[in-house]
Amino acid sequence: MLPIGSAGTEPAERADAARNRQLLLDAAQQLVREQGADGLTMDALAKRAGVGKGTVFRRFGNRTGLMRALLDHSDRKFQGAFMFGPPPLGPGAPALDRLVAFGRARLLDIEVEGELHRAAEIGEGNDRYAGAPYGLLKAHVSLLLRDAGARGELPLLADGLLAVLAAPMVMHQMNVLGYTRGQIGDNWEAFVRRIVE
Repeated sequence: MLPIGSAGTEPAERADAARNRQLLLDAAQQLVREQGADGLTMDALAKRAGVGKGTVFRRFGNRTGLMRALLDHSDRKFQGAFMFGPPPLGPGAPALDRLVAFGRARLLDIEVEGELHRAAEIGEGNDRYAGAPYGLLKAHVSLLLRDAGARGELPLLADGLLAVLAAPMVMHQMNVLGYTRGQIGDNWEAFVRRIVE
């Protein structure tokens, strides 16, 4: 599997450009965590990062490009954790344990950066399901389902499981219905066990 966004066509980034990009993405993450996705504007990011607004536009093009880059940044961290990190999320644990850990880790991600995920999921529309980030998550969940002995149409089961982790739904459950991340995680585990066992 290739890392999210790596198609082999992107030129290598200079070290100073990579540092500047990281600085901007870190500042953008802080803004989202403090003010929600609506608080992330090009002006606010430039001010927070201590750079000119033109620098932000040159780097990301527009707010949509910035949101995509920020979500890609978050997704790459998550991808690294489930592909190469320690068990139970990473390799080395039984498939069922990895599935449970996958859901719980994703819920933590949504609790911390939910507005970003929600904005990206709503903004991408139908393209979300055809894109590389979703495709990688679906392939990973499908493989774990297969390894755990699940029966049925594994891609459909993977879509169903990933729908349980959709940011808009999880945020509704937390912010409107009052469920805790732990309760939602327990529900995820029960759901996964019913499918696999």
